[in-house]
Amino acid sequence: MMHKKLVRDKIPEMIEKQGKTLHTRILSADEYTHELERKLDEEVGEYHKDKNLEELADILEVVYALAENLGTSKEVLLAACEKKHQVRGGFRDRIFLISTED
Repeated sequence: MMHKKLVRDKIPEMIEKQGKTLHTRILSADEYTHELERKLDEEVGEYHKDKNLEELADILEVVYALAENLGTSKEVLLAACEKKHQVRGGFRDRIFLISTED
């Protein structure tokens, strides 16, 4: 079966424990960035389909990997998120902007 996609670090080990043979390779830096972006799209699509906490967790895992790939940590990313939240707020109030006028 062909997959050709980025997988979590422990997936190859899990597949081997099932007695299956697999073929993998390590991605170049550019390929890794591209595949992380593809994985984000995949996980967001799965969330839209299933709408569950597991899919949200998968999205976060990819976002954390993207942040690390940009040279920052999960903690720095979360701090940036909190700073932006303090300045601009969140989405809790469900405000839907219809238009603005000059």
